Amino acid sequence: MKITRVTAWPVVMRLAEPYTIAFQTVEHATNVFLRVETAGGLAGLGCAAPEEAITGETPESTLAVLHEVAEPLLRGSDALRPARLIELAARALGPRPSALAAVDMALHDILGRAAGLPLWRLLGGYRSRIATSVTIGILPEAETVARARERVAEGFRSLKLKGGLDVDQDIARLVRVREAVGPGIGLRFDANQGYTAEQALRFLDGTRKVRIELVEQPTPRGEPDLLGRISASSDTPIMADESLMSLRDAFRLARRQLVDMVNIKLMKVGGIAEALRIGTLARTAGLEVMVGCMDESALGIAGSLHYALARPSVGYADLDGHLDLLDDPAAGAVRLRDGMLYPGDGPGLGVDLRA
Repeated sequence: MKITRVTAWPVVMRLAEPYTIAFQTVEHATNVFLRVETAGGLAGLGCAAPEEAITGETPESTLAVLHEVAEPLLRGSDALRPARLIELAARALGPRPSALAAVDMALHDILGRAAGLPLWRLLGGYRSRIATSVTIGILPEAETVARARERVAEGFRSLKLKGGLDVDQDIARLVRVREAVGPGIGLRFDANQGYTAEQALRFLDGTRKVRIELVEQPTPRGEPDLLGRISASSDTPIMADESLMSLRDAFRLARRQLVDMVNIKLMKVGGIAEALRIGTLARTAGLEVMVGCMDESALGIAGSLHYALARPSVGYADLDGHLDLLDDPAAGAVRLRDGMLYPGDGPGLGVDLRA
């Protein structure tokens, strides 16, 4: 099935409500969409969510590399040889994981459409839905509590609070939220590299009675030994996020037993194929896996969701990056009900873009 046309274009999506994390305030997201068309009439869709601080990419550089490198590499190739094409694209694109994720996603979409199966079934079919947490950015204490109550009322059973700017305020916010939502709601915390090791340990001690499910990337990604120090001193699971950008990173984290969990994001690791490899390694090493996301169109979330549904190695999902995006061309690509995410019904990723 020969690839005849490859097109890429940027889409700027405003956030319904800006949010703050440890190192920035986010008001909009720019994703780069990719369509790969074949002579057989099938077309696959992919999405890149570049973030310079995380992936080292900008929307402009991503669009350029998809046009200048990915398009000539893919055009004329057999779309039903995705493993070969993804490997070639990985070599050609270099350290541009979100651009590679878009290519990977589009090729997997074509594969599912050609087979007439939803991708999650084609890749393993372990589950048909998964619960997701929903994120609350850094807000004053009273606003954090009010937002937590709103999200629980909407049906979410797991909340992820952002922090990393002030340890004492973070502790107070977590304590107040636990008091407000009760013991039956899962609470997760993400410091986005904002703490020193000492601050992270103080946070863990101050929130011991809160019973947090996990603490995500408390310390800078360039200092993985700090994660090991915190993990060895804590009963609360410690998760690597920014420290995990590749299969090699996963191997190093696992070999040295630096963390308890890893957050696999397609945009960081380069797509579904690499996520499958990392998930297998993590399970072999006894690490728990969460599938996370950036600020992504529902198309990108669909790719992550199909991966999460396919494999038993995935135990947690944090796939809420599309919820507050306005003017998303792929809105409705995944369905949310009572905190559970469900894929579309169609083959492949099950996504059709709005005109």
